[in-house]
Amino acid sequence: MQAEIGALGLIVENDVEVVVRDGTVLRANVFRPDAKGTFPGLLLRTPYGKPAGGYERFVRSGYVVVTQDTRGRNASDGVYIPYTVEETPDAEDGYDSVEWLAEQPYCNGKVGTFGASYDAWMQWRLAMLRPPHLLVMCAYSIPLENTEVDWWGSFRPGRRIKWWMSSMAPDIRRRQNLPGIHSKEEALEVWDELENMRWLGFLPWLDFPKYLPKGMAEYAEDWLRHPNRRCWKFDEIHDKVEVPNLDFSGWYDHCSGTMAHLDLMQKNGRSDAAREHTKLIIGPWNHSNLGGRKQGEIDFGPEAELDLNHIMVRWFDRWLKDVKNDVDLEPPVRYFVMGVNQWRSDTTWPPEDLKEAVYHLDSNGDAHETEGSGALVDQAPASSVTDAYTYDSNDPVPTIWTRALFTEPADRRRLHHRQDILIYRSAPLAAEVETVGYSEVVLYAATTAKDTDFFARLVDEHPDGPALEISYGMIRARHCNTIDREEFITPGEVVEYRIKLLPTACRFLKGHRIRLEITSSDFPNHDRNHNTGGDDLSETELATAVQTIFHDADHPSRLKLKVT
Repeated sequence: MQAEIGALGLIVENDVEVVVRDGTVLRANVFRPDAKGTFPGLLLRTPYGKPAGGYERFVRSGYVVVTQDTRGRNASDGVYIPYTVEETPDAEDGYDSVEWLAEQPYCNGKVGTFGASYDAWMQWRLAMLRPPHLLVMCAYSIPLENTEVDWWGSFRPGRRIKWWMSSMAPDIRRRQNLPGIHSKEEALEVWDELENMRWLGFLPWLDFPKYLPKGMAEYAEDWLRHPNRRCWKFDEIHDKVEVPNLDFSGWYDHCSGTMAHLDLMQKNGRSDAAREHTKLIIGPWNHSNLGGRKQGEIDFGPEAELDLNHIMVRWFDRWLKDVKNDVDLEPPVRYFVMGVNQWRSDTTWPPEDLKEAVYHLDSNGDAHETEGSGALVDQAPASSVTDAYTYDSNDPVPTIWTRALFTEPADRRRLHHRQDILIYRSAPLAAEVETVGYSEVVLYAATTAKDTDFFARLVDEHPDGPALEISYGMIRARHCNTIDREEFITPGEVVEYRIKLLPTACRFLKGHRIRLEITSSDFPNHDRNHNTGGDDLSETELATAVQTIFHDADHPSRLKLKVT
């Protein structure tokens, strides 16, 4: 019988042993109501060290919360196998842990899972196996595959190196009794004070794994040697998943590829519940601050702030307690529109029936000047004037991001002094323009290199105010057609590049300008293209390339903006 829920007290059990099918012992912390009866269970599996608290709200709402160290991490036995390896024991471990929780005397047999990023990956892995007592998920901020995190041909040292050094390596050293830092907290402190300066400019990247402990070094080297290897393949698994999922994402989340889960669940989910009741909420957030109103330098107002824990409790109440709170009747998608700071609802992501507004690039050849003639116009110009800039991989355009190395909605004005950024601006808008979804830049460009990068950034330029980054995309020339093979370009040859921008929703207000920036680097959010045509991960040589952008009737470079 379900206990009566009031202001429940809290019982905590630490390092509870969970024995999985091969005999490996995983250890978990259990937080449960200090009350008679049984309760639904919520499971969080993580490689980052199981939380030792913070779940009082869930417990007092009548849930048992279990946080578990995954195999080979922290207090759990076994050998850690990273998530880039397709076949790991994590799916089976997750299945067994769900069923273990369902069988505990304090659990009523109804189980949900929750967690973000790597912890979301854990959920999708176990959901494929359909444990009988799993009824619902809240797996958020995890793309369909790893290449969506690092982009085709690109390596993201800012996030990747810090993750290896601070989140993963310390525990491996501890388990192996190796010298050096053994705690994540100490590693983060050292990183902030010293290590970031030491490692972010490291070359060659393929030598970096030797500075990692055994167990992480092999994994890092494999990652670097196969940067374009497709893994996870979550776009192939939704027909195996029969429980609904609640997903959170943000316009500045480097894992915004998670939004694609909704569409695939709606089309391919194994059950009516999975297809009809999966939800997605998208705000102006980054990976580390989902639900917050302030992102970097920008305050999106109280409208942007959501109590995600409250939303999760309502979600689990509906599916684990059968509370008639109308969660199942809410629209599948809620997304935040920047500019007006309003929420919209829809049935799909991206919304259907979007239109396309096309803005052609134009200039007198001086788009590299902040107050140059670079413009976004209605028609492709007849003139054959081009814009050119020099991309020096020794002096790349710096990433503007948080101290924790997460992307943020940056004010691009701080980079106005650079001559390697082209700026194309619309006239001040006479009417508002609302863009939603995935836009694209078609860029005709030539380079003096065999291989190089191009970045495109969409910016909301306020009158007498910030130039706020809305979205961006990049392309590595050698992979401009496919991730599966390298196709080097002929220096001087004009090539058409199609750069897909990350999803966004923004209303450009009257008097604002729509702005497009073109450049060739964003370091260390992305590794520098060395411009040599060699292996950028094994080489130390850094070369200079001259980039020429064409915008005429024969080479109609343009921004294709998805609008409502």
